[in-house]
Amino acid sequence: MELIFGTHNQNKVEEINTLLPDHYRLWSLTELGHETEIEETGSSLEENALIKVRAIHNIYGKNTFADDSGLEVSALKGTPGVYSARYAGIQKNAQHNMDKLLNELKGIKNRQAQFRTVIALILNKQEYLFEGIVKGNISIMAEGQNGFGYDPIFIPENQPLSFAQMSLSEKNKISHRSRAFEKLVEFLKS
Repeated sequence: MELIFGTHNQNKVEEINTLLPDHYRLWSLTELGHETEIEETGSSLEENALIKVRAIHNIYGKNTFADDSGLEVSALKGTPGVYSARYAGIQKNAQHNMDKLLNELKGIKNRQAQFRTVIALILNKQEYLFEGIVKGNISIMAEGQNGFGYDPIFIPENQPLSFAQMSLSEKNKISHRSRAFEKLVEFLKS
């Protein structure tokens, strides 16, 4: 089965490809030569995922999925949430985003957070949503070289390491994206 994954983010593509059964062929927007940025104007992860999947489906007419993910920090009332990628500005700089978040959490003891992913799927012209959540805490400083985004400062619940200190296979066993994607794959199998 062929699926279009509505992203240019090669990190996400690699992460998802390790979870996808062999009989699926995943196409990224980069592979399709789609260069137009799809503006994420929604006020929720669900809205953004639907905006992206609908735009891509309208262009290519094929089974498509798109995701939106966000880091939700309890002490900051769910911020950065839907604005996670552009938290420190429209340039979407991961280091600047982490620096801003760590600065805002200085002196705050409650460092509980969760990563949440929403995947929107259009399959045979029907829309479906899948959610994945991983709870954890924001560390005092960045640790690790793997992963992307906020991975160096996010320590999943019951884990001694940040996402960035884990291998991709270790992260995929517990990540928000893999949890949402597992639901998507189970749905596709049924």
